[in-house]
Amino acid sequence: MLAGGLTDLAALAEVADRFADRPGGRRARRVFGLADPGAQSPPESHLRVRLILAGLPRPVTQHPVRLSSGLVLHPDLAWPEFRVAVEYDGQWHADPDQLHRDRRRLNQMVAAGWLVLHVTSRRLRGDFPAVLREVRTALASRGWRR
Repeated sequence: MLAGGLTDLAALAEVADRFADRPGGRRARRVFGLADPGAQSPPESHLRVRLILAGLPRPVTQHPVRLSSGLVLHPDLAWPEFRVAVEYDGQWHADPDQLHRDRRRLNQMVAAGWLVLHVTSRRLRGDFPAVLREVRTALASRGWRR
């Protein structure tokens, strides 16, 4: 709804405030506070929310990274101040042509000074504690302090 322009964060906050004293009002405020119009898929949102709830700083969705060539890339999740990005790789990333594009993009991001982690659907479902450790370690290696 956010990405489609059907509502915005201010409208969600207004609804949460209006119903704060009703059953579910506090939960609505918390859930609406996790919403992000830049999310491009439910699993990407799932990953982002789980990282935030685990205590990591809120990432920027689809942050523009301008390369020296002028090309602009938009990683799924980014912490620009630390130059750390996370890409969510669903099933379609297994296609040989898509894999080729993904690897070229990875090389371009790394050449621009970014540390890029990839999270697959399998790892999001079954290995999230390790994913969390990897992202936390990447951020810490770039200067993030809790």
